[in-house]
Amino acid sequence: MGILTRFRDIMSSNINALLDKAEDPEKMIDQCLRNLNSDLGKVKSETAAIMAEEQRAKRELDECNEEIEKMQSYAIKALEANNEDDARKFLEQKASLASRQPGLAEAYDLAKNNALHMRQMHDKLVRDINELEARKDMIKGKLAVAKTQERINKIGSSVASANNSIASFEKYEELADKALDKANAMAELNRSSSEQSIKELTAKYASDVSVDDELAALKASLNK
Repeated sequence: MGILTRFRDIMSSNINALLDKAEDPEKMIDQCLRNLNSDLGKVKSETAAIMAEEQRAKRELDECNEEIEKMQSYAIKALEANNEDDARKFLEQKASLASRQPGLAEAYDLAKNNALHMRQMHDKLVRDINELEARKDMIKGKLAVAKTQERINKIGSSVASANNSIASFEKYEELADKALDKANAMAELNRSSSEQSIKELTAKYASDVSVDDELAALKASLNK
């Protein structure tokens, strides 16, 4: 029963724990199914042997019962032929066979129960393997989706990093615009200050020239 015990241990284990420990979950699932199918081959062989034992025990019991009936029939025929000695021998043989019959019947019942129990375990193992075969594709599908999700997560991280870079770029562009606006404002102020100085200087000399002209004109008029 070591094979069946191992099977029950495998079936009762947590598939998620198995996947967590596996370096390659898909290969681990396939290996698990290969092990179960190998166990199934051993269980089939053992089941066939136990069923053969049941058939042998049944055949011995049937043959014993048939011999008992024959001895009973021969004893009756011997008595009908007025041959009491022969009838006695047939009855003695019947008694010998009858003494064996309970043991054969018990052996057959035991073999029958063993075969029934073994067949039930065999059929359950077949059903469980078929169920796992069906679940295998589902589990592999989940693993494929998980891998895709991991790639999406990595891409999402890259996109987030790119967004940060774009935000930084826009921030620096804004700083550049502010610096340019400030430089333009300073240049405008410098131009305004320079133009104001030139105007004041021009007004100064323009005023001086007018006074000199007026003074010269006045002197000229007095000399006359």
